Amino acid sequence: MHIKGRKVRYAVSAVAVAGVAALALSACTTSGSTGTSTAAKGGTVTVAVVNDFTSFNSQTPQGNLDTNGQVGYLNGSYGTGFQYIDNNYKIVHDDKFGTFKKTSDDPLTVKYTLNKNDKWSDGQPVTADDMILAWAIASGHYDSAKFDDNGNVTSGTQYFSIAGSTAGVDSTDFPEVSDDNTSITLKYATPYVDWELVNPIAQPAHIVAKKAGLSSAADLTKLLKTLPKGDPAAPVAPNATLKKAADFVNTGYDVTAFPTDKDLLVSSGPFVVSSWTPGQSLTMTKNKYYDGGLKPNVDKIVFRIIPDANAQVTALQNGEVDIINPQASADTLTALKQTTAKVLTGDQASYDHLDLNFGSQVFADPKVREAFLKTIPRQQILDSIVTPVNPKAKVLNSQIWLPNQQPEYGDSVKNNGSDAYSKVDIDGAKALLAGKTPTVRILYNTNNPNRVDEFQAIQASAAKAGFKIVNAGSPDWSKLLPGGNYDASLFGWISPGAGTAQIPQLFTTNGGGNYNRFSAANDDALATQTTLDKSKLTDLEMKIDKTAFSEGYGLPLFQLPGVFGVNARVDGVKFMGNQNGPFWNFWEWSVKSSTAK
Repeated sequence: MHIKGRKVRYAVSAVAVAGVAALALSACTTSGSTGTSTAAKGGTVTVAVVNDFTSFNSQTPQGNLDTNGQVGYLNGSYGTGFQYIDNNYKIVHDDKFGTFKKTSDDPLTVKYTLNKNDKWSDGQPVTADDMILAWAIASGHYDSAKFDDNGNVTSGTQYFSIAGSTAGVDSTDFPEVSDDNTSITLKYATPYVDWELVNPIAQPAHIVAKKAGLSSAADLTKLLKTLPKGDPAAPVAPNATLKKAADFVNTGYDVTAFPTDKDLLVSSGPFVVSSWTPGQSLTMTKNKYYDGGLKPNVDKIVFRIIPDANAQVTALQNGEVDIINPQASADTLTALKQTTAKVLTGDQASYDHLDLNFGSQVFADPKVREAFLKTIPRQQILDSIVTPVNPKAKVLNSQIWLPNQQPEYGDSVKNNGSDAYSKVDIDGAKALLAGKTPTVRILYNTNNPNRVDEFQAIQASAAKAGFKIVNAGSPDWSKLLPGGNYDASLFGWISPGAGTAQIPQLFTTNGGGNYNRFSAANDDALATQTTLDKSKLTDLEMKIDKTAFSEGYGLPLFQLPGVFGVNARVDGVKFMGNQNGPFWNFWEWSVKSSTAK
């Protein structure tokens, strides 16, 4: 079960993505000559992506990367199933896969019913057992863990490790299952603002059951039904079978090579991973058993791993790839417009940011946090990275909203305290340090030119106040991010663009994206999930935004432009600013049978 309002590390986003970002321009298109053609069934579309694939489960802290999420979007493990989000950030139901409807407001009750023709790619039926497993993962129902202020387990057990938050779904009890095993009903003890974004399909229960030593998905459901709800006040010994199942879900889908274990490939979505050469390409082919509403025209989608933006443009121009989504720059846009490719640009739901690690001794002192943030040259960073692409761009001044989200963004900026960091203040930083010379290790992606520029600008500025900046950058930064062995981090978040689930993900103590161990906004972040009144919800969000600045959470840097380049042979690609990027409407893609030169 995943919640589509979740943010992801965009490096790829909480997705932190290594190279794609957002555009503060209205959506527009510049087209080259495409000739006359006829759409056809079949064919292959090749898409350049920045980051390599690392996991078949994109919903764990270490797997929460954009490429993993995009593969998950195509294979049904994330972002598709009962619904998807369109490029207007609206929720669209896929009634051919299954239906869901609210049957009661008090208490909030939602019933999910699968299409009886739904099957996994190995031919096994998709059943309520799969939805029960997804619920167990998303709800944290069996957890008895207590955590310290840094998010570390001090007692009890946490079974499933998720990149998001259990907030909302955690108020449900074991679901009611229909006699024909095709429906489940969730009953919420408290209101849940994002109930329509809950999608109870994740990993195949029959595969997880097998890895846990059980004979069937039904046996896994029976086990889950007999286990008590976890109680942190009275933890019991972990159930060995559930622990084995959870360990497989948590780490068993992580890969460094194409798996010999074909169980990892089993998919409920329109495509299945059929090959992968690390560092080069990943191929997905049609799932012959898929019977949902997102049936693709094309037979194959190939991910080509091309981190460099200029290399992506060259590959597009040479016909090696059909779609690119490079890190936007003035040079990239100029080069693209000189090709015959269609160029799509628009606002992206993503931003770069600097986070301070509250688990670090360096930043235990609030004066040191404030001093460090006073040295961050945000305007300089914006001018070097974004202004050449969008001269009207401004420094980002909210941890909750983007500039195109008005009036909330403007209203929050007036009151959140971001003006304290509107300019670099070296003298103010020195006064706060009072002669101290703290050492700060900064983690970032060394393969991302933007992050390198950001680090170097911060390093030079902070040194003027007496900080000793250590380069902790790594091409494997995303794997290092959950570990916390650094003092500050530079990366990007990209959001699905709908819902509020990103707030508990980032701002609750145990949120799956709370890599910097920030707890000051925990209660307010949890309250956002049960607050249905829009004005009260906005008030909570503004309070969290203000808390983030007053406590020295870190600093947002900027929203980046987004750009797609599309080969003339491919039709149907439309701009999308969330983490699914060009993949969001893959079922509408088609390869032209002929193209005039």
